[in-house]
Amino acid sequence: MILPKAPKSLLDRLLTVCRKAWWIACWLSLLGVAAVAAEPKGSKLPMAPAAVAPEFPAELVKFSPYEHNPIFTAEGPGHWDVKIRERGWILRERDQWRMWYTGYDGKRESIKQLGAATSADGLKWQPDANNPIYRQHWVEDMMVVHQGDTYYMFAEGKDDQAHWLTSPDGLQWTRQGVLDIRRTNGQPIPPGPYGTPTAWCEGGTWYLLYERGDRAVWLARTADLKTWTHVQDEPVLTPGPDAYDREAIAVNQVIRYAGRYYAYYHGTGQKTAPRQWTTNIAMSTDRVHWKKYAGNPIAPGDVSSGIVVETAPGQFRLYTMHDAVRAFMPSR
Repeated sequence: MILPKAPKSLLDRLLTVCRKAWWIACWLSLLGVAAVAAEPKGSKLPMAPAAVAPEFPAELVKFSPYEHNPIFTAEGPGHWDVKIRERGWILRERDQWRMWYTGYDGKRESIKQLGAATSADGLKWQPDANNPIYRQHWVEDMMVVHQGDTYYMFAEGKDDQAHWLTSPDGLQWTRQGVLDIRRTNGQPIPPGPYGTPTAWCEGGTWYLLYERGDRAVWLARTADLKTWTHVQDEPVLTPGPDAYDREAIAVNQVIRYAGRYYAYYHGTGQKTAPRQWTTNIAMSTDRVHWKKYAGNPIAPGDVSSGIVVETAPGQFRLYTMHDAVRAFMPSR
């Protein structure tokens, strides 16, 4: 059967439409290739999920002793600082490094006084000509926070009673009194020693870790620096179970890095003197629950009162302070 031919005008219209569609498809294809070629490489590709940082980044735990240790020692017999005692503190402020440390005559019962030193590189130090810069009260095992226009010092006083001082310049210090620490119900903590106060400030709230006889570490907070209240009445960090810190611990510094908190602390596994103290690290995401690094201790030998100073973004130097200042350089 022979079908009748469609009117020529209709065929012409259909062919015209098909040709236009074909040309449009070709042009769209060419434009697509050109657009892809013009885009930065990978700009339209789905981004791979960001790598999750390890719980203990290498830059916080891998250190090697500086070849010229110790980098700072007491002046010795005949001077105010026959020996250096426990934790000191180092801040890097612009191009200057500042250090505060405790000196004494070497006798356990003698008053502990505050000294200062400066450095251009954190390795070669010059003691302040006016040392000791604070003589009025016992200052031991101290740390410093520079917040706004004020330097805040938290330290042990006589009989291991934690107290705090303030200064406009880090040299002229005024004692503000002992730390008033309360249990969650508002009652004062039981009488007795409480020391190695380690403080930091976040969003207007101050946090404090402190120890009692090196038996455990508690967490408190305050908004006014007058009354500190426990976050919980149970310790947040305790000795053990491993041998290096099985008997005693004390936190020296807390930093926030890569979204987590890191506490540098010292510990010992020995019950009686002379005890060997180790330098260690623990991690937390909420300040309350802490996980100890499986590779502790992070510094070899009997070195304690360790802190870190950031020398460049993501680069740290470890210092131990008792009974001489030693540096530990990054090692990967």
